[in-house]
Order: sequence, then structure tokens, then C-alpha cells
Amino acid sequence: MNIVHLDRSVRWLVGVILVGVLQGCGGGGGSDSDPPPPPPPDTAAPSVPGNVSATAASNSRIDLSWTASTDTGGSGLSGYRIYRDNSATALATVTAPATTYANTGLTASTQYSYTVRAFDVAGNESAASTAANATTQADPAPGTPGLDTRPSNTTCRAWDRPASGSIQLQSFSSLTFSSSIAMLQAPNDNTNWYVVEQGGTIKRLNTSNLNNFSTYGMIPVTSGGEMGLLGMAFHPDFPTDNRVFLSYTLRVGGQLLSRISSFPSTATALGATETVLLTVNQPEDNHNGGDIHFGPDGYLYIGLGDGGGGGDQHGSIGNGQRLTTMLGKMLRIDVDGSSPYAIPSDNPFASGSRCPPEGRSSGNCPEIYAWGFRNPWRWSFDRGSGELWVADVGQGQWEEVNTVGRGGNYGWRCREGAHDYSAGTTGCDSAALIDPVTEYDHSLGTAITGGYVYRGPQNTTLKGRYLFGDSGSGRIWAWLPERATPQAPRAPTQLADTSLSIVSFGEGNDGELYVVNYNSLHRIVFQAPAGGGTVPTSLSATGCVSASDAKQPAAGLIPYAINAPFWSDGATKNRWIGLPDGQNITVQSSNDWDFPNGTVLMKNFTVGTRLIETRLFMRHPNDSSWGGYTYAWNDAQTDATLVTGGTTRDIGNGQRWIYPSEGQCVQCHTNAAGGSLGLETAQLNRDFLYPQTGRTANELFTLNHIQTLTPAITDPGAQPRMPDPADTSASLNDRARAYLHTNCSQCHRQGGPTPSTMDLRYTTPLAQTNACNAPPQAGDMGLGASARLIAPGNATNSIVVNRVNRRRDANAMPPVGSDQIDTAGVALLTQWINGMTGC
Repeated sequence: MNIVHLDRSVRWLVGVILVGVLQGCGGGGGSDSDPPPPPPPDTAAPSVPGNVSATAASNSRIDLSWTASTDTGGSGLSGYRIYRDNSATALATVTAPATTYANTGLTASTQYSYTVRAFDVAGNESAASTAANATTQADPAPGTPGLDTRPSNTTCRAWDRPASGSIQLQSFSSLTFSSSIAMLQAPNDNTNWYVVEQGGTIKRLNTSNLNNFSTYGMIPVTSGGEMGLLGMAFHPDFPTDNRVFLSYTLRVGGQLLSRISSFPSTATALGATETVLLTVNQPEDNHNGGDIHFGPDGYLYIGLGDGGGGGDQHGSIGNGQRLTTMLGKMLRIDVDGSSPYAIPSDNPFASGSRCPPEGRSSGNCPEIYAWGFRNPWRWSFDRGSGELWVADVGQGQWEEVNTVGRGGNYGWRCREGAHDYSAGTTGCDSAALIDPVTEYDHSLGTAITGGYVYRGPQNTTLKGRYLFGDSGSGRIWAWLPERATPQAPRAPTQLADTSLSIVSFGEGNDGELYVVNYNSLHRIVFQAPAGGGTVPTSLSATGCVSASDAKQPAAGLIPYAINAPFWSDGATKNRWIGLPDGQNITVQSSNDWDFPNGTVLMKNFTVGTRLIETRLFMRHPNDSSWGGYTYAWNDAQTDATLVTGGTTRDIGNGQRWIYPSEGQCVQCHTNAAGGSLGLETAQLNRDFLYPQTGRTANELFTLNHIQTLTPAITDPGAQPRMPDPADTSASLNDRARAYLHTNCSQCHRQGGPTPSTMDLRYTTPLAQTNACNAPPQAGDMGLGASARLIAPGNATNSIVVNRVNRRRDANAMPPVGSDQIDTAGVALLTQWINGMTGC
């Protein structure tokens, strides 16, 4: 035996010994027997599919079905391959246990022949089934409607608009505090509350006895008025990362400073070692802001006022507008980067060096996230959507709340609220500023205190709504945009009128909300509303879907499609109209459509093969207002659950899906656009395959035939028709204008909610859109003097393209409802603008 053979034998023997040893290590004392032999390979094909049938469902679709095969070889049945017209190549593959297939895109009046073969996991394929033949239906005769009669809609009716409800305050603790300005919990710790006192003390309350406290820590501060210990935040990974961050003012050598520092700490004691991260010189004693929070992106956000005094008299434009200072700003820094902090790469001015405490004469501060604030005293992130809500204390007349995005300019000192303050100041073009979402004047309060979007477990119609208060009047409001009126479009809805000095709100780890008075703490208890409608919590309970299969519409709904669909992050959409029996759609002279009270518009969103969301947009019977409600589908695809207040969820493959809040629904479905979007003559002047009959017919003709339109549209050929932006057979100009109409004109039109004068409706001549070769009205986005809203021949200098090509940014268009850039839409607008020679 040579050495090579000997070596192999040794290895083989060792392998046998190891197998035996490993077998002996199991329970039961082991065994010397050989392991069981592997099963024999599966070489047996599954049984042939039986009872194959083919049925013509329409002039372009044939439905197949068959009985399931069985697999006797042991590897298991995998699926079926469909073959058409004796082709050797499979038309489609169906995964078991499904036994149906719909072949679409076929030619009318044409016979097709199908066979089905089963295959198993091992790859064995059965013999072909008996062939099944079917002939597609003939094309409908000219003038044949898609529906013969109007379906009776007895189940899918809009409910009354829910009442807003009210709140009561309950005492949270019997303790009395000294100028308490914040209360919070540490991440993942529900046993402790921390109460921040302006004088520099932090007290810890254990939930086992909220009427006793221990001192968590004390730091030296300069306090009084608006100075002192002003903010506290735990690192998101606390206690793994044991840093606690404090925001406070301190006078050093006569100079008042705002400081952000970190302290390594435990849950029971603030550490003694301070690391100063950021310092800002304060020219006055007031308007220090001071609130700090970690955002959902893991960065630390800091709110600072304009430096104090009255009217931001700091330089020619004030600190709020000056980008070379950190005053009057929302800042964002990375405390996990280089020491003492790093600049997030997507901050608006990230390329600059860190700003010094006193600011500088040139070079924008890279810490800036957004600007134009007077005194953002209290603000918060919505834990459901990640949206940043900032309450900004006003000067002498208006208090305001902003939803803040990266790179946004929120107006101060050019504007107070949505009103001119010093409009003559250089750079105070009002159209370049972002107005607040809600505001109130000083007849209702004098110093706004920002709160939170409620996400707690209490059953209330105010879930998902932003609550805030006023330290001067003690009032507490919610922002309910659907309750605003044209006369007062930003008026909040009052929930309570208290005698408290509301200096802050707190949010527990469970989402419950609390009110911080200067010397006491209170829990918010939501009261059931009186009157109003009730929103079903599941889609299956709305009456708008089939009782046996929630993926299918109720029988009374009318399906439809539109020519130029809205971009929805790549989702496929199906749409239906739930029209109240006996009532019609009014076709207005503008060719927009008006719907009666009780109407429900339903839309399904599918990503890949999964239903993600169903939205119901309805006209409430009790007050004629429009309201939107969204339902998120479960993994089993059996039902969808109401999403209150909106949220953002990961739906797989790296995609986030935005479920809009009720307020965001009406933000897009504007009054200027008539509430409903897409339902207009030019959008529905198209052919559509009606699943109820399998007939393809013009939608206008069909809707008129079943007597739903007033006045009647008898000749669709005489009506306007909007092209599909993806239809390359249409002209480039018409495709681009259709895209802007669908995605932008609900806001950018006459009477729209934006300060811009753009009118991007499809029917507005380009020269009259106030966009072509027009200077930007909301900032040049860094493009400089050559920037135009639409720059003929130069898409790079066109604001419209730049805004459509952004997301998660204050300048993004659309501003809500989308998380992914429509690259095809950007390419279309780019090609159109680059090819323009003028207006």
C-alpha cells in the first residue's frame, strides 16, 4: 500500500469513527448502527392535471382551471406549466396549490388551445393534460357600453364626519415642582420619569410611587426668564450608549451661552463628566429655544431662537434669515460621528466647516437643518410618521405651528405666522417662505407651546392628530385641517380651556401625552365625542368590499381608470366609485366633476403581487366635507386595518410606504381642485375593460349609458382627452403637461393653497402658467440667478424638475405622500424642457 492510499484510508477511518462518536452523543445512549440510508431519488412524475377547462372571460382574456395533481415520488408537488397552441415553451408557471390562470392580452374572436403539465420539486414533469379550447369574445359593437345597468349601491356609503372629541386633565403626581419645563422617559424604560426644572435640577419619579422623587442630577446654569436648563434627551441606544444630553444657558465672562453637552449616566444618576458639544453665543436673555430631541434618523436636533430682543433686530435681515449664524434655526448634528460632533451629509449646507459660537460673516453654517424661526420653544417628532412639528412663539400678533422639512425657510422675521411682518427686508419675497400649517392670534393666547401627535392606546378620534397649547391662556388645541374653513384656513380646533401655565408637553414610551405646568404635571384623558360618524376599524366592515373576499369591491361599486395617473411610488392602482343610489355626478362647465354627499371613492394600491393599502375618500353626508381614510393590508391578504393619523412602514425590498393621515389627504385633495382628483372628463375619456361584463368600452359613454352623469355626455369624441404621460405615441408636450396636471395642479392653480401663482392645469396655455421662463417664487434651490420655474432649453436650471427630483426635503414635490422619486416622470419633464425653444 503506498502512502497516498494509506493517507486516504486514515482519513476514511477517522471519518467513520467521528460519525460513530457523534451518533453516540445523542439522547438514548447512542448506537453502533449505521445511519439510515438516504431516500431514493424521486424519478416519478406527478399525476396529469385533470378537468382542464378554458372559459372566455372577455374579448381579451381566457380563464383556465383544473383539478390538482398528486405527487407520489416524495419530493412534493411544485406547480404547473401552462402551454398554449402546441408551443414547446411554457406560456406561464403557476405555483401550487393554485389551480387557476388568467391569460390576458389576447385577440378578440380568436380560438386558443391550452394544456397543463404538473411538475415536482425534483423537476419531474407530468404528461400534458387533455387540451382545452376557448374562443375570446368578439369586440363589442361600436357604441356598446361597458355596463348595461347602473349597479345598486346599498352598502358603500360615506359615514358622517366623526366629531373631534375633547380632553380632560388628570393629576399625574401630587408633587410640586419648581419651574418644571419638561418631562420624559428613557428609551425602553417605562419605570422612570424625569422632570426637568429650569433652575438646573432633574428629578426622577419611579412609576411605583409617583408622589416621591429622587434627585437625578443638578448642573450649574444661568436661569430666570427664558434662561436655564431648557432641554434633555437620552441617546436612542441608552443605556447601551449611556450618554444623556442637556441643553442649557450659562453666562461665562459676561457672555450668555447656549450649550449642548453630554453626560455619561445611569438610569438613576446623571454623570458628573460633561462633554461640551456645541456652544452658541446669545446676544440677549430671551428667545433661547433650547428644546432637543433625537430624530428617527438618529441625529440630534436642536431648536434655537433668534437671539432675543424684539423683532429680531440683529443685522439687516435678522438672525432668523441669516445663514451664517445658528440662531433662529433648527440644527441637526451627528453625535456618533467625529468629536465633538459630525455634520450629517445631507444637511443643506453640509460642506462647510463647523460654525463658531458667534457665527461668521460668510459661509453658511453646516449645522442648519431649517431656518426662519423666532423662538421654537417646544417641538417634537411624530413617532408614527417621523414628521417634525415645530411650534414657534410669535412676536405680537400670531402664534404658529410648522411641519418642518430639511432646507425649509419658515419665514421669521419676514413673516409672523402667515402674515407679513417686515416684508420690505431684502430677501423677504413672501412666496419664498413656507407658511405654517396652523396659527392663532393673540385674542386666543400669547405664547405657543408645542406638543405631540397622539399615538397612544386610548380610543379617540384624535389619534394621529397634533395637540398643542398656550402658556399664556392655558388653552389646548388640535390641528384638524378638515375643520378649517376658507375664511380661517389655519384655525385650530380647541379641546380645552385650562387655568394652567402650559410650558411643555410630555410623551410616554406608550404614546400617552402629558401637560407640564410650571409646578405640576397632568395626564391627558381623551373623552368620547358626542355625535358624528364612526369610522370602521377594518376594511371588511366598511361595506365597500365583498363580504366573502375583501380584495374584491362590493357589487354596487363602479370601476374606473384614468388617463394620467398620479405617481404612487411604483404601485399599481385599481379604482372604484361608490355613488349613492338615485344621485348623479355633476359635470361642471370646467369639465371637472362634482360628487353628491355620501359618495365614496375607493382605491387599492398593489406593490408587486401584494395589496399594500386601500384608501377611501368620501364626501361626508352631515356637512358636505371631504375626508380620507386609509387601511393597511395584513400579511395574509385577508383584510386591512384602519391607520389613524398616518404612518410610514417598511414593506420589504428596502421600500418605505407612506400611509397618509387624514390631514395629508385633504392637503392634496384641495378645495380648489374640487376635492376629488382624477375624476374629470378629460381623464375618463378612454376605453376600459369592465370586469363585470368582460367588455371594453369608453368610460364616458358607459357612465352616461347607466345614467350617472348630469348633464349627459352623449358624444365622447367631442370631449377633451388627456394623454397618458407614458404613451410615447402622444406628443411630448401633451404628455408632460398631463403629468404636471395630475401631480402638481391640485395645488398649483387659481385659488390653490400655495403662495405661488403657477397654474399647471393641462388646459392652461403654457405662456399663461406663470411658470415658463418665470423666476422662482420659493427660492432658487442653489441654482442662482439663472434659475427659472421652467427654463426653456435647460432642465437643469428648472425649479419644477429639481423639486420633482427630491424626496424627504422641504422643497420636494409633491410635499407629502411619496417616498420614492418618479425617475420616469423626471426624465419626461427633462426631455420636454430641454426641447423647448420658448414659451
